[in-house]
This record gives sequence, C-alpha cells and structure tokens, in this order.
Amino acid sequence: MFVIQKFAVMALGVFLASCANAPPQQPTPNLLHTEWLLEDLAGRGVLDRIQATLAFPGPDKVAGKGSCNRFFGAVEIHGESIKFGNLASTRMACLNEAVSNQEASYLQALQGAENITVDGPYLLIYSKGLEKPLRFTEVTKQ
Repeated sequence: MFVIQKFAVMALGVFLASCANAPPQQPTPNLLHTEWLLEDLAGRGVLDRIQATLAFPGPDKVAGKGSCNRFFGAVEIHGESIKFGNLASTRMACLNEAVSNQEASYLQALQGAENITVDGPYLLIYSKGLEKPLRFTEVTKQ
C-alpha cells in the first residue's frame, strides 16, 4: 500500500513539474475595431493598386474587401487560434481574371486559417495547406 501511495505522489510531482515547464499560451491579439491591408498572399505578393482588406468591426465579426467584392462573416479567435465561419460576399464582376483569381485565393486562404499572430507591424495568418502566412499591415484611421 505504501508503495502505491509513494508512486502516486511521484507521478503527481512529475505532472506538476511538466505543467510548470509548459510554454504559456499567447494572449489573444486585440483586433477589435482594427482594419488590415493584405500585403502578401502566402508568398505570392498581391496585385498593384488592388486592395484586399480584413477588418474586425465587432466581437466575433469580420469584414473586408476580397479584391473587388466586400465580404463579411463570423470569426473565432482564441489565443493564436483563428477560425472563420462561412463568409458571405457581394457578387460584383471583377476588373479582370487576375483580380478574380486573387480574390478567390484570398477568401480560400481565410477559410483555411488556423493560426494568427501579430509580429511588429504585421498581422500574420497561417492557413492550412499554405507554406507562408498571409501578411497584413494595419490601416491607420484618419
């Protein structure tokens, strides 16, 4: 009986020590009421003079411009984890096929988003299946 108690105390000690060494979870970035301009689409750059944006207008809400259409929907952010709900968008014709393709790639990357970090002036969103993140800079309010 004493051996079982001693083992249980040792196991508890190992468990508590491992918890103490676990890296702290990053705090959720405060993105409420911010707007961001897409500068790089997972290492592929973006089209000149075609703006794609991402805004957080309210709690658990997201909106923006895909490249030619506006979009909006729900978002969940917990620590460095991010998940977009179904995004709805307007259906205007894009200027050309390149703009249409950029918008489709951008919205697809948002739907596959898994992690988010703020690194200096950049908002980085890492998406499933993409080697590099989406990189944004904050739009300053005037």
